[in-house]
Amino acid sequence: MTITPKPYNSLYITGLSFISALGGYLFGFDFAVISGALPFLRGQFGLSAASEGFLTGSLALGCIVGCIIAGKIAERYGRRPGLMIAALVFAASSLIIAFSQNIVFFIALRFIAGIGVGMASMLCPMYIAEISPANVRGRNVAINQLTVVIGILVTNLINYFLADLGNDAWRLMFGLGTIPGLIFLLGVFWLPESPRWLVKSGQDTQALSVLQKIGTSDFANETYSAIKASLKVTVKSTKISLWDKSTRGAVFVGITLAVFQQFCGINVVFNYTSTIFESVGSNLNQQLFETISIGIVNLLFTLLAMWLVDKLGRRPLMLIGSLGLSIIYIILAVLLQQHFPAKLVSVFVLLAISTYALSLAPVTWVLIAEIFPNKIRTRASTVAIVSLWGAYFILVFTFPMLAKALGTFAPFYFYAAICLAGYVFVKTKVRETKGQTLEQLEENLIRH
Repeated sequence: MTITPKPYNSLYITGLSFISALGGYLFGFDFAVISGALPFLRGQFGLSAASEGFLTGSLALGCIVGCIIAGKIAERYGRRPGLMIAALVFAASSLIIAFSQNIVFFIALRFIAGIGVGMASMLCPMYIAEISPANVRGRNVAINQLTVVIGILVTNLINYFLADLGNDAWRLMFGLGTIPGLIFLLGVFWLPESPRWLVKSGQDTQALSVLQKIGTSDFANETYSAIKASLKVTVKSTKISLWDKSTRGAVFVGITLAVFQQFCGINVVFNYTSTIFESVGSNLNQQLFETISIGIVNLLFTLLAMWLVDKLGRRPLMLIGSLGLSIIYIILAVLLQQHFPAKLVSVFVLLAISTYALSLAPVTWVLIAEIFPNKIRTRASTVAIVSLWGAYFILVFTFPMLAKALGTFAPFYFYAAICLAGYVFVKTKVRETKGQTLEQLEENLIRH
């Protein structure tokens, strides 16, 4: 049996993907650290339901600003400088936030940390998609989600062991975020610039040099030619509107998927684990232990998703996830409403996490990274991910108030309805993208 050699350097591309995806670790860290710190912050700052929601959601407001900044930097100066700035901002803010003496200072620093997270959340998947061959692009972009869930798991474990240090344990929880920020910064120095951005900015020689490191000469020349061809349509009009007839369908789908990924409600489980389990009688130790269980399940099913995304495809996973979450949420709401034992609640919380990790979590980022044409990818990604973070802020800001007014169970009925609507949207509007180059996807979009 003859094995046909791959036209690209798998090890090199995977290395680039993992280093870029370290930005996802920052994302995972900030998602998880607030869950472990909230029980301490409530006592430290005397949080009301509204202030708790705003404190948690302030990260998202920073992320929105970060996405806008990242979009401008990535368009003008390239993906690599944006990744460096994201790492610096995150590392510095993580260190300083540990010294917060009042809620205003804390929220301001969490907002600044959000700028770094927002920049990374936009640039990392985009960069990975632009350096990856078509048949491994889904898996490689999903590496970013893998580092997110590793960040969540490691942070939850650290939170659990730091909790015994007393009322100021939260300071060390946040301060330790400086370490992954600095590691990410060092890693970015090794990354080459995106070949697609280099071609777009007229640096053809450098683009070919990067492509020749990624694959064979034939692969490099073929990819280079395809990128050049996809950009020819911008010769007459260098600033095509996002809502141009040829692109608005992809932009609409990208924004809707981004908002759906947040309004599906799962980040309430990640950020308010302690609140959910406190409502069924769990003590602080049990609450923090639940975050570890969530992190382990999240990691295992993300690994499964990485294997399936290029085999089963994006669309089937999204359909399974949206319908599955809808059913699980209804059951979870009933269990919380009737005050069933915490162990049974835990089973369905973990089912929800596993379903999300297998589907909406990685696949949404994959789709956002690949469905936009080269000529508008930066701007369209900015709009989609700003929408995602805006939806995240609304979700986490409203949950404490809804839980206080209606009961912890009530919002899950609402999230179930959103997931059902998401299923219908994916069924009717989302096309399969696996196995196609970014330029082939662009040609198909124009034809439709």
